[in-house]
Amino acid sequence: MTAPKVLLGVAGGIAAYKSAELLRRLTETGHSVRVVPTGSALNFVGAATFEALSGQPVHTGVFSDVPSVQHVRLGQEADLVVVAPATADLLARAVQGRADDLLGGSLLVARCPVLFVPAMHTEMWEHPATRANVATLRERGSVVMEPASGRLTGKDTGPGRLPDPAEIAELARLLLERADALPRDLAGRRVVVSAGGTREPLDPVRYLGNRSSGRQGYALAKVAAQRGAHVTLVAGHTAELADPAAVEVVKVGSALEMRDAMHAAVKGADAVVMSAAVADFRPAALAAHKIKKDGSEPEPLHLALNPDILAELVAAREPGQVVVGFAAETGDDTADVLEYGRRKLAKKGCDLLLVNWVGEGGAFENTENQGWLLGADGGETQIPNGSKALLASRLWDAVAARLA
Repeated sequence: MTAPKVLLGVAGGIAAYKSAELLRRLTETGHSVRVVPTGSALNFVGAATFEALSGQPVHTGVFSDVPSVQHVRLGQEADLVVVAPATADLLARAVQGRADDLLGGSLLVARCPVLFVPAMHTEMWEHPATRANVATLRERGSVVMEPASGRLTGKDTGPGRLPDPAEIAELARLLLERADALPRDLAGRRVVVSAGGTREPLDPVRYLGNRSSGRQGYALAKVAAQRGAHVTLVAGHTAELADPAAVEVVKVGSALEMRDAMHAAVKGADAVVMSAAVADFRPAALAAHKIKKDGSEPEPLHLALNPDILAELVAAREPGQVVVGFAAETGDDTADVLEYGRRKLAKKGCDLLLVNWVGEGGAFENTENQGWLLGADGGETQIPNGSKALLASRLWDAVAARLA
């Protein structure tokens, strides 16, 4: 299978140093990457760095390697163009159709998905000129990521920070899997997503938990934010995942904490997706001190039933609010995964239920996922194996259709 060809544009901002990590992530996951920096980008990261990491030559001008007509060929051959960082100046030049360097010419020629990843000071990002340029690029079919919020250059903080390279790489893969995965159909909507597993304390050291990494919930939050939604992510225990760009993150530990956080967050929300792996039980009593191993048989562990958060959210939902549940199933001798999913949908009463198989090699702790999306109207859609962001995009398709 031919490696996907990615054109990585790098504009001249301080965040250009992060493009080296993005390049590394893209090449190590099997992509053929050609880096096309602007001239000013080379003031921050030298051509030798990009050439060493990509294994390909680096040029900035249209008069480099004239016989191959690079300013046309690179854009024509690309399966995806990613510009990270995309400065305010680069966005403006892209809107104007400027072709006075190799990157500008390549952007004009490209007919594949184009992903711009802005990075600039908050005032520049919020300026009406930049906002108009972003809107124009989106209207023309390009994807412009919402930036992260955090430390900028100097002492400044705020929106405009380049998202984590891992998140950029994840969305790049998504666009290669599905070019239309990030429409702005959730703009103006408020959505709440839960993610990760809960930890139920046994003593000050130990807890009951599960194998959920939180990756699927985080993918749901990332995709929703880049489709225009205001996203609140209620996160339990996760695999040390970075906060997604443009997402409000609420950290919780136990099932009871998640219950309280979810009920508070869903007020006024258009959609709620309960993808967290909430423990069904918790220790009935919390030991005040670490339980010692003294050679004798341990005392029996008494369990208490945790609340059914999804059922509570369905019962309390506001008019027009779409509620989505997740069902992690294994199947057994009496029924398969899909049949158990159908039963759970009927029992919970949510609008949609995503059913996936778990176990060795299943959804937990993996970067990929698959399953069936069941609707209260009787609809059943099988989602084939792919990245967790791809599954997230399919789920948001169904939610957006119901909201519309």
